[in-house]
Amino acid sequence: MTQIKLTLVCPQALAEQMSEFLLDCEQLKGGFTAWSGNGHGADFATASLREQVRGSVHVFLLIAIMEESGLAPLLASLRARFRAPHVRYWTEPVLEFGDLA
Repeated sequence: MTQIKLTLVCPQALAEQMSEFLLDCEQLKGGFTAWSGNGHGADFATASLREQVRGSVHVFLLIAIMEESGLAPLLASLRARFRAPHVRYWTEPVLEFGDLA
């Protein structure tokens, strides 16, 4: 049973839709952590004037620990529902995961 850390970043405008969708995903039944952040980069084609001046865009950020075997089905579902530019993800191996209780 190999676990991975999934990080998902999307425009803040998709935050509510993305959260609702992910709350219903079987692959993330263990939950996830989400927050708002600021994305910095070179592509500001869809940024508002305020974001262009500030030099960052508002983003929704999600982190989840999940089974590696669930990644492909989850990504397929996300692509089917949220195929859009600026929706990015990456994964990292998880060496340990637990609580301190």
